[in-house]
Amino acid sequence: MLGTHDLSLFIVTALLLAATPGVDLLFTLSRTLQHGWRAGMAAAAGISIGCVVHTVTAALGLAALLAASALVFTAIKWLGAAYLLWLAWNMLRAAVRDAASPALATTPVVPLPHIFWQGFLTNVLNPKVALFFLALLPQFIAIDAPNKPVAFLFLGAVFIAVGVLFLSVLVALAHRMRAFGAGAIARRVLNAIGGALFAALAVR
Repeated sequence: MLGTHDLSLFIVTALLLAATPGVDLLFTLSRTLQHGWRAGMAAAAGISIGCVVHTVTAALGLAALLAASALVFTAIKWLGAAYLLWLAWNMLRAAVRDAASPALATTPVVPLPHIFWQGFLTNVLNPKVALFFLALLPQFIAIDAPNKPVAFLFLGAVFIAVGVLFLSVLVALAHRMRAFGAGAIARRVLNAIGGALFAALAVR
């Protein structure tokens, strides 16, 4: 279809990758447990738009330029690391605050656009995502594809659709946990794990 092959295998691969614990998954979970399903969907939307940016830039060859330019790659890595550290600090601080006063652990309201942009920046400032798209998607494009950029964009759209579907289910499950009162403990644990992971990724 549109110059691609093994589309069903690609969909399974995309689903497995979406379910792999990482920055995007933990960010979406933490925002859902903190602020509810609307916040979770806002985070998922920001992450998905970030994937759109990576797909388009990779299709246009900008990701190849990013891979070839050590200076640009390093600059984006430092920006991404700084942002991850900022997220880690906020998540760890929230975990400590909730543990210190669980009875008073009310979460301040955060505007949904703010959460959207957090998700977007978390994804788009990760150059490894761009390189990942550049490495994975061509494996499912036929050698004789009449228009390889179109095939690339099609696979990117499928990948993003699978990711949105998975994150939507994840948000629904996390919101149920929150509604049944399990959200407070889960939120503290997730904030602690997520903050430690974000800090480790930034240092790395």
